[in-house]
Amino acid sequence: QVQLAESGGGWVQTGGSLRLSCAASGRTFSSYAMAWFSQAPGKEREFVASISWNGGNTIYADSVKGRCTISRDNAKKTLSLQMSSLKPEDTAVYYCALDEDLRVAHVQQSGYEYWGQGTQVTVPS
Repeated sequence: QVQLAESGGGWVQTGGSLRLSCAASGRTFSSYAMAWFSQAPGKEREFVASISWNGGNTIYADSVKGRCTISRDNAKKTLSLQMSSLKPEDTAVYYCALDEDLRVAHVQQSGYEYWGQGTQVTVPS
């Protein structure tokens, strides 16, 4: 079993920055692909970014490319998402997720078996 806990969300003005973190506990963290997803009010959860087991490969949604950086520290069992140039449309609950079957980064939501509870990011218009 893996437990994931996000933190770092909050209220930020347009153009501001936030750093989201995800702390993992339980079984081995370093062997698995991880990702961030977001869910805006009234919308389905969607892919934001993914990172391979060793951080060597990353994938970003077009909507955040150039504004977000996903990273991981396997020694500390943490996943991060540095967000900058935030826009009102970035307002959402952000979830971290872990895929215990794959090491490579990928966008397939159904492949991620473990999820955190989410952290709210609000960028008022």
